[in-house]
Amino acid sequence: MIKSPIFAVVKRQIELLAPGGDVDSIKAAIAAGADAVYCGLDKYNARHRAANISFDDLPGILRLAHQHNCQVFLTLNIIVLDHEIPALIGLLNKLVNTNIDGVIVQDLGLFHLIATYFKSLKLHASTQLTTHNEGQIRFLSKLGASRVNLSRELNLLEIKFLTAAAHQNKVMTEVFVHGSNCLSFSGICYMSSLHGGNSGNRGRCSQPCRDPYLTTPSGKDFPLNLKDNSAWFDLARLAEAGVDSIKIEGRIKEFHYVFTVVDAWKKQLRSFYEKGQITNDIGGLYQVFNRDFTNAYFTGSVDQNMFIDNPRDHSAIHRAENLGGLTDENIEKAKQELFDEKAKIIAKVRRKIGKLSIAKIPLRIRISGVCGAPLYVNVNTPDSSFVVRSEMNLVNNGNEAIDHSMLMKRLKAINVTEYFISELDLKNLPTDLFIPFKELTAIKKRLLFILNNSKETVDPIDIPVIPVHSGVKTKPSLSVLISSQKHLHFCQETDAEILGFSLILRCN
Repeated sequence: MIKSPIFAVVKRQIELLAPGGDVDSIKAAIAAGADAVYCGLDKYNARHRAANISFDDLPGILRLAHQHNCQVFLTLNIIVLDHEIPALIGLLNKLVNTNIDGVIVQDLGLFHLIATYFKSLKLHASTQLTTHNEGQIRFLSKLGASRVNLSRELNLLEIKFLTAAAHQNKVMTEVFVHGSNCLSFSGICYMSSLHGGNSGNRGRCSQPCRDPYLTTPSGKDFPLNLKDNSAWFDLARLAEAGVDSIKIEGRIKEFHYVFTVVDAWKKQLRSFYEKGQITNDIGGLYQVFNRDFTNAYFTGSVDQNMFIDNPRDHSAIHRAENLGGLTDENIEKAKQELFDEKAKIIAKVRRKIGKLSIAKIPLRIRISGVCGAPLYVNVNTPDSSFVVRSEMNLVNNGNEAIDHSMLMKRLKAINVTEYFISELDLKNLPTDLFIPFKELTAIKKRLLFILNNSKETVDPIDIPVIPVHSGVKTKPSLSVLISSQKHLHFCQETDAEILGFSLILRCN
């Protein structure tokens, strides 16, 4: 254990932000004590290779996470194409009526759309926005960002300076502290696009930096392969810098990996805040996949020691070295120990996440009323019940009589929340009764208001269509700046109109 002198001046606790590539990984992060989880849907996120979640899963995930004091941030962190905008607007119209805690965005056009038309959604600037200077922070603050992910290439002094600047602009900061490093600047990779047509900015990075290339003069077969990032021993300095959130990379990792890493970091945070100590024991992080670790960016020691000539799991090699050296016997023993430990971890985590449910909550709805009186909607959940009454009375004529099919159509919005209508009972409602559709819409909104913890339903927004340009009406022209009088003859050899002349003086 290392006693930290910084502990005495650090009072505010840092958020632990964990990856969630699928439902089991999200559950594992929650079970391990994550303060927040970031995850993506099957579209519009920068980890297309992850299993991801469906929108139908999202309400149950939000309920489960919030029950455990864990926030959920949704990744919409890709460059958006024009033809995707209508569907994306449809998704945002649904997201504003959930309890999502924030959306992570890269595309500045999408930033503007959300900040302008979906103001209730908290905006987080993705790592792909490469936030590395004070001007960017001020700019993103004006766009509506509530937090930024600082570029992972920054050192601790730069992180401290930019965090102070962010706080002056009422913006939170988060920093990656564990997981894969990217050879390109903060994840903006064009190598993958050139190498195989798989855009890293569209969530399809094929990781060509992990591939073998021609052996270098120094004997390296994987010259572009970086070690994994780890700020394990830098936690106190990050706390001193005022960082609001420490972020773990790994949305393509499996649930047992997520649990192990989050659990280790949670214990490190507890040790720091409860005892003022940082543990030296990093062994838990070597139990799961890694390419060895480096904190070179944090310390500013960017050099060849950041690279490792092995893109595969380093765990067995690390353990074999601790067993006495890289002999065949030690390597085989290390592999067997890790295999046994992994099986135990998987079994333990399965038991934990097996107790966590994202299943939707069933609703039993009973409809009653008579002609000339209000319509009554009695709703029962497993834990509570309430009644909503119409403002208008039922009548015996109209456009469409109230029946089971018509009500299920009008109340279908309930089924895209954390609830679903398991039973709709109309036994106490006579046939051939009518009520205006606008009154049924009002009833639906009151039901959603109560079910959604008194949060008003936001009506869908239609984004104005950008008008088609009528065409260029002026004759295009080309301007050329000539820096010397001796080149004027070029103008005399052409039909171009000479609008002026600028002479650039150079002083020696």
